[in-house]
Amino acid sequence: MNTRFGFKPAAAILAIACSVLSSAVVAQEAPSDWKFSAMPYVWLPGVKADLKYGPPSGGSASANVSADESDILSNLQMAFMISGEARKGKWLIATDYMYLDLGKIDSKVKSVDFNPGSGPVNVSTTQIGGSSESSFKGSIWSLAGGYAVINEPSLSLDLLAGFRYMGLEAASEWDLNASITSTDGTQSFSRAGRTKKTTDITSLIIGAMGRFKLGQSDWFIPYYADFGGNGSTTTWQVATGVGYGFKWGDVRLDYRHLAYGQDDDKLLQKIELGGFALGANFRF
Repeated sequence: MNTRFGFKPAAAILAIACSVLSSAVVAQEAPSDWKFSAMPYVWLPGVKADLKYGPPSGGSASANVSADESDILSNLQMAFMISGEARKGKWLIATDYMYLDLGKIDSKVKSVDFNPGSGPVNVSTTQIGGSSESSFKGSIWSLAGGYAVINEPSLSLDLLAGFRYMGLEAASEWDLNASITSTDGTQSFSRAGRTKKTTDITSLIIGAMGRFKLGQSDWFIPYYADFGGNGSTTTWQVATGVGYGFKWGDVRLDYRHLAYGQDDDKLLQKIELGGFALGANFRF
C-alpha cells in the first residue's frame, strides 16, 4: 500500500492511542475525572461510485466509470476499523479510523471523454457493452471535539465539530466489445485497458451523536449524524442501530452510511458506502 493512503492517518491514530493509554496509566496512579472508550468494529459496506478519470489533455481520452456492489465480502482484501472517545466533564474528543481494501468489484464504463484540442467531448458507451472491474482502497479518519448538551442516564446528546480525511486509490480495467471513436473520427479509445488515480480529501464536519435507553433495560438506541465539505466536496454520514450495555462497556449493531460528492473534474463524482457494522465498545 502506498503510505500516502494509510501511514499518515494511522500514525496520527497511533499517537492518539498512545496518549490515551498514557492518560489511563496516570489515572490508575492518581484520581482523575477523565473517561475513555475504545471500540474495534467490523463494517462491510456496499459501494456505489461514479469515477471520472479525466479530464483528458489535448489529443487524449479518459474513462468515466460507475460501480455498484452490495456484496463485497467475497472480494474483501483487508479491513481495520476502530473508534474511540476521551471525556472530561461535558467536553469530549472523538475519533474514528478505518482502512479498507475492497478488492475488485463489477463496474462499467459509462462514457469516454475525448479532447481533440478544442475542449472535452463526451461519448456514451451504452451500445458498446463489455465487462469492467474496479477496485478501491484507502483510509478514512475523523477527529472531532464536542460538548455534551444532554447527559442523562436515559438520554445523551453531544454536539461535534472537526474534520474527516479520506485518502483513496481507485483503479478500473475494462474489456469492451469494441473500441470507441470520437464524434469527429480523429480519436479512438482502446477496447481494453486499465487506469488508476488517487485522491486526498480533507473536509470540515459538524454533527451530533448520542443514545437513548429503551425503558429501564440495558438496551439502547445509538445515533450519529454529520455533514460538511471543503468547497468542491460535500460529505455526510449517518448511523443508528441497537446496543446492549454491560459493566465493561457495550455491544452495538448499527447501520452506517457514508457519502462523498465532488464537482468539476474531480475523481470522486460520487461514492456511497452503506452497510451494517458490529462493534464492542470498552470503557476504562
